[in-house]
Amino acid sequence: MAGPIPLDLLPDSALIADDGWLAIGGVSTQSLAAEYGTPLFIYDEAQLRARCREAVGVFGDGVAYASKAFLCRAMARLVHEEGMWIDVASGGELHVALTAGIPANRCVFHGNNKSLTELRTAVEVGVGRIVVDSFDEMDRLDALNARPEVLLRITPGVEAHTHEFVMTGQDDSKFGFGWRSGAAKVAITRARSSNSMRLVGLHMHIGSQVFVADNFAKAIEVVAPLAIEADLPELVVGGGLGVAYVEGESAVSITDWGRAVLDVARSCGIPGRVTAEPGRAIVAQAGITIYEVGTIKALPGIRTYVSVDGGMSDNPRPVLYGSGYETFLPRATSASRPRPIRLVGKHCESGDLLVREGWVPENLAVGDLLCTPVTGAYGYSMASNYNRLLRPAVVFVADGVAREVIRRETHDDLQRLDA
Repeated sequence: MAGPIPLDLLPDSALIADDGWLAIGGVSTQSLAAEYGTPLFIYDEAQLRARCREAVGVFGDGVAYASKAFLCRAMARLVHEEGMWIDVASGGELHVALTAGIPANRCVFHGNNKSLTELRTAVEVGVGRIVVDSFDEMDRLDALNARPEVLLRITPGVEAHTHEFVMTGQDDSKFGFGWRSGAAKVAITRARSSNSMRLVGLHMHIGSQVFVADNFAKAIEVVAPLAIEADLPELVVGGGLGVAYVEGESAVSITDWGRAVLDVARSCGIPGRVTAEPGRAIVAQAGITIYEVGTIKALPGIRTYVSVDGGMSDNPRPVLYGSGYETFLPRATSASRPRPIRLVGKHCESGDLLVREGWVPENLAVGDLLCTPVTGAYGYSMASNYNRLLRPAVVFVADGVAREVIRRETHDDLQRLDA
């Protein structure tokens, strides 16, 4: 049995209105579902802006939003308005940022296998930084007859305490130039002497959904001698700060994380600007997903399956990483949740799982709206059309006003690419 949904898992503006329904940004979730349909991603816009300002406040100019967490043109404009750069990891993400009106020199271009076409585009539009990930990318930059400013991604050999699929800083990694192998020093020497790139700093990233601050400190301490020897003006420590998804989890704020990172960097004697690339920490808690319950199937002595009108196509994290989420009814946010359920989607496989062990009020019924909180990161951005399901709409809400920033797909959209 579980009590009411912990309010600290909900967006900052969440409150229970006089009619008992959950409201976000001053707008009833019931009215949002009625107007925009379900499944629906709802974001607290004021919280998004506040987290961006917090990141800029602690790291200063140069801190970048990791757009892989969630990106659309409205989100790109929002983070730019609040003073952040934008970290893009593909030609597609760069295109979205540019069409949103973001100056190219405020973009950081990532990726472990950038194509010649992607690099050429990045150089032509004048991206602010290219994070070079391999010697093959150096070869491609040599072929472009340009001299963009670059960071070298260093693999520090630190194993973050997180899921193996989102660990990125260990020696056995597809990312970056290895510290222990000596590849990092070779890369620095080559970049310094190159006429096709201007080396301005080092970059590292140890993983995603990392709660242990010591992991970041250890990585900085490993890279520090190299950074001091290279005497470069920038060090980017990446992102990956964890957020709380379920009751009992806790996470440090962007400010506390940033101060800890900067303190370690300064104590190690690292020169120049030290900055970061938070993504999940900006958007995750600001978003919730709202579904409609379609089927309740009680299997005596086993469990109760509750099927909703979305599934792994709008949140693949539980299937990919075993990620946990909470469940609650927005009509009864403050109610106890004594009834155990397994929340599943409508896809044609048993692995279509949203919440393995959820809890809801006893009076859950077909047609109810059901919410999963903390879905602002890696939900829509990883969404698919599996079984030809339509990707949901996304709305930003603030000060009693909702605006649709991504419309719901239609069946005609599914055929746009058909020959």
